[in-house]
Amino acid sequence: MKFFHLTRKFRLLIFVIGTLSFAACNMPARATPSPTLNVTQAYQTVEARLTEAISRTPSISPTLPNVTQTAGSPSPSPTQALQTMTPANTQAPGSCDWASPGIPIDVTIPDDTILSPGEIFTKTWRLENVGTCTWNSDYALVWFSGEQLDADPAVPLSGNTAPGETVDLSVEMTAPQTQGTYQGWWKLRNPAGELFGIGPNSDSGFWVRIIVEGQPLGTGTPTVTETSGPTLTPTMGTQASGSATLQLLDLYDLDQNEINNGNEDLTYEEIDLKHNLVPIENTVMAVAGANQPNFATCQGMNLGSTPITIDNLVGNYICYRTNMSLPGWLYINALDPENGNLNVEIHTWLIP
Repeated sequence: MKFFHLTRKFRLLIFVIGTLSFAACNMPARATPSPTLNVTQAYQTVEARLTEAISRTPSISPTLPNVTQTAGSPSPSPTQALQTMTPANTQAPGSCDWASPGIPIDVTIPDDTILSPGEIFTKTWRLENVGTCTWNSDYALVWFSGEQLDADPAVPLSGNTAPGETVDLSVEMTAPQTQGTYQGWWKLRNPAGELFGIGPNSDSGFWVRIIVEGQPLGTGTPTVTETSGPTLTPTMGTQASGSATLQLLDLYDLDQNEINNGNEDLTYEEIDLKHNLVPIENTVMAVAGANQPNFATCQGMNLGSTPITIDNLVGNYICYRTNMSLPGWLYINALDPENGNLNVEIHTWLIP
């Protein structure tokens, strides 16, 4: 409509210009001549007015994409709507296993939640099934990397989550005893044992991140009672000790000094062309150095579930706590670079 009106104004102006030009030609010669009207300048003026009018026309705002919202959840803000677009629009047609963040993805324990040392908590993620396959009890929530936080490494899903539906997935965890920031990544596992997650390629993990501060729960100033006679220190027994030679992909039980017996604490793997000891089943480890550690040293170390690269650790000790919560040390005696065979010695204490 604005263009139509502007066109009428343009025609009117041209008509006026023409009339004035005609009148100027028929005026008496004795009249004072009027300045000559430049038609090109008039056209440029009209063009400028048209451009100005068009610039004042309101622009059309882009339409935000539709975002799937779980029943009963608060309406997302425009920013959340853009941030939480599901990858269903970008995934390959027919993709079976695919997850997208729910709103919100962190139902409990948002990033950087402050917890006390040793505090038990439940982490819950909200995920949407944006694939084409239904998630059932054959699927599982699994720990992928980072800090395991004493959680079960695999938690089977309960019930069915059809494509387009949202589910809340929970796992119980325990904050470490040492202050600091801890983060662990998780994914989903399908019945074939394949891992998948969120993101544009369905391969990104989702995480839990906590900050541990303060004193351990249940601790305080101890009450000292005077007694006569010397203080006796409990003698640590031995749960298991000895040496073993591991081949790549072997699983090692630190509580029994046995290989591939079904109750293992770590695996021996090659990751990125490097040899690694990978703790499993809630086992935690840390490098202790070249000197043999004692019980108190291993008990006081900050142990974690991150794989340890051992290529340059021959002659060093590693402190650990097994899946039976027993402390101990592992000595790396030799590593054959040709076949990857690893010779170790362990000592696992039995707490009285």
